[in-house]
Amino acid sequence: MDTESLTQRVVNTFQNYLAFLGDRPYLQAAVVIVVAVLAGMAVVWLMGRILKGITRRTKSDLDDAIIALLRSPVFVTVLLLGILAAIAIVEPGEGTQAVLKNSIKTIFIVFWLAFAIRATTAVLSYAVRHPNYIRAVQPATRPLFETGAKLIILSLGVYFILVSWGVDPVGWLATAGIAAVAIGLAAQETLGNLFAGISILADAPYKIGDYIVLDRVDRGKVTRIGIRSTRILTRDDLEVTVPNSIIARSKIINESAGRWMKQRLRIPVGVAYGNDVDQVKQALLEAVHGLDGVCDTPEPWVKFHAFGDSSLNFEIRCWTEDPDQRGRTTDRINTSVYKALARHGIQIPFPQRDLHIKEMPEGFLRESRLPRPTTDASPENRPVGEPD
Repeated sequence: MDTESLTQRVVNTFQNYLAFLGDRPYLQAAVVIVVAVLAGMAVVWLMGRILKGITRRTKSDLDDAIIALLRSPVFVTVLLLGILAAIAIVEPGEGTQAVLKNSIKTIFIVFWLAFAIRATTAVLSYAVRHPNYIRAVQPATRPLFETGAKLIILSLGVYFILVSWGVDPVGWLATAGIAAVAIGLAAQETLGNLFAGISILADAPYKIGDYIVLDRVDRGKVTRIGIRSTRILTRDDLEVTVPNSIIARSKIINESAGRWMKQRLRIPVGVAYGNDVDQVKQALLEAVHGLDGVCDTPEPWVKFHAFGDSSLNFEIRCWTEDPDQRGRTTDRINTSVYKALARHGIQIPFPQRDLHIKEMPEGFLRESRLPRPTTDASPENRPVGEPD
């Protein structure tokens, strides 16, 4: 149902009840406006009672905020309908009536635009306070979503206002489309980082405070997740800024995710051949048992990993409580292992090589046995085989 038909129905209804006023259009119009004000107040009160009864069953305060924001546009809508009916009763000149009607439509659109903007702000504020409501909305991304929503709402508002005044917005839309394409091509890389940042925040492969590894190369603690980039603090206390478009194409290992915050450590240990394997395992378990930073659950265990070139290779597998303590815990384990092997008399090997000579060069042994030359050049002191 369009505005004209709705207004005509209201006018017909009021004229039936205002017939006792006679041919007094201005008085009838005034009565209509007063009734519209009272009707708007009644509708707002009734809407509040009904909707509050429904929202009282929910735990969220977002619906209460939306209901509070609805009061003003609903009241103005009823009032504007009454004003339109009053204008139709007065019947001013055709030009004046068209201007008044278009102005009222503009006011109607403006009030509902204001409601849409305020409702969007309320939803985004609620999403920031409750991260699981809309994962993509974070404190860092809220300005982006709020600005984008306002631009869309204002664009729709301008479109409907132009239509209400009889202006064809097709040319404006074509110009805006061409401008958008040009801007998109010029800022392709920036937009790529922007959309990658939104996808990261929506998918949430990591959060602030997590330890991540990118492509098994860069490891660090996430300090900030922005729209354009993510900042990582390395173990050398260097902050690395990585564009989100690169992160979106990378393999991410989140060491802080999973069933728990614990991280598994693999400590390789090599001992010399000839040592008792069971004794080595017992010494290594003794070295990590009760060590600060090593978890009791899951229990540490030792694996006989492989036969090396110069050593028997073992591997200690244990867990540490926090990825942040991995370096310190590894240092404690290595120190304790070295002391434990020394206590048990277990030798740590060093690389050894055996050299096998298959064939000696001709004359090598004869030349290597020549005595050192002396100052005496007598025949008896000359080397064997040396010509006179």
